[in-house]
Amino acid sequence: METVDPTVFRLAIFVLAIFVGYYVVWSVTPALHTPLMAVTNAISSVIIVGALLAAAASGAGGELTGNILISKGAGALAAAFAAVNIFGGFLVTQRMLAMYKKKDKAK
Repeated sequence: METVDPTVFRLAIFVLAIFVGYYVVWSVTPALHTPLMAVTNAISSVIIVGALLAAAASGAGGELTGNILISKGAGALAAAFAAVNIFGGFLVTQRMLAMYKKKDKAK
């Protein structure tokens, strides 16, 4: 019996996650969008903590090897993407909440 290459297996899971995520996100009613954005912002804040830990990584004895440089770069990139996600999430949440405010009637 042949085993499946781990890369192919992980790629298949990633593709399935894309399809599941797409259908889950697009089936959410607008009333639930704001609470879900708040949860997404909370998850992104956890990602920021992990990204900062990765960006602050150092090798044994403080030496900078190729793997440590990749870890630092990936951590910095993840922190930047998560920061953009959090900022955009707050903007979208603010706009969604503004839709539910009562409009002032002009006299």
